[in-house]
Amino acid sequence: MQGATHDTRAAARRPRDPATVAVPEPEAMDVPPTWRGLGLETIASLLVLSLRRLGPRGFEAWCQWPRHHPLNERATAVTHHPLIMVESVRQIAAALELHHLPRAVSALEPDSIRWGVTPQAQPCERGVATAVLARVAVGDVMLDAGRLAGYRVFADFLHSGLRFGSCTIRMAVRQGAATPGVHAGHGLLYPAAAAVGAAAEPDVMLGRAPRGRLVIAPKDPCHPVLTGGRSSRLTAAAVLEAGRQAALLTCGMTAAAVSGLSVDILGPVPYAGAFVDVTSQPLGRRFVVLTRGQAVAVGTVGLLRP
Repeated sequence: MQGATHDTRAAARRPRDPATVAVPEPEAMDVPPTWRGLGLETIASLLVLSLRRLGPRGFEAWCQWPRHHPLNERATAVTHHPLIMVESVRQIAAALELHHLPRAVSALEPDSIRWGVTPQAQPCERGVATAVLARVAVGDVMLDAGRLAGYRVFADFLHSGLRFGSCTIRMAVRQGAATPGVHAGHGLLYPAAAAVGAAAEPDVMLGRAPRGRLVIAPKDPCHPVLTGGRSSRLTAAAVLEAGRQAALLTCGMTAAAVSGLSVDILGPVPYAGAFVDVTSQPLGRRFVVLTRGQAVAVGTVGLLRP
């Protein structure tokens, strides 16, 4: 993973007098995840097929990544989109909360994501779906009066016994509604999907304002993965995708050049209207998402050297 960002909000998001604890041993046998149990809208969204305990903090999950996932290229052979791995870890986290972790103080959601791959080792799918194994560890479990207030999920992903990538997500208490951004899609010039590393035009997450600044404004307000059209704010995964697209647009490289991604959510990110500023750094690009002059997310995009 390249270019990890510093989390400036960790202390503010932790409960008072938190306790770091081990993951409790389950009283029942491991239960296979179901799409309804994980809060998914359809069975087609289910990426995690099984989850079993390996030790006090360790688990193992089998995942299935469809070649025709909405974010993947429409091609004979595809390399899976980064958010498929991210969503797999989020679903693993949901399964952990159902069967292995204490009851949460309130709904939890990702507020920090780290993703990295070894490009030459990534599976290339030509069939129906790719079976991948995730070796999972849980850490930084935070309790507030005995209730779950936050934790991290670390996952290494293997295909045919070869490790090809990893993803870490921090779960924290869900934030409130976002303040609307200044620009909400009016008068924006949208780039071509290929210019931002997207598979299709509806996947484009940003456009250029009249003065040239990049603005988050999903082209498809009801995108099945990126937005869903049900919230005034974006998820951490959607912000990560917007940052990835902004970096690729400004550097002129293809999606295959991305080797690492990170994002930290500092405040609610509006569904549309936030600016994205991108700067160059030695190993890639750094992006900052701003609403009314305030940074609400920061992240990095690691790029392979030409």
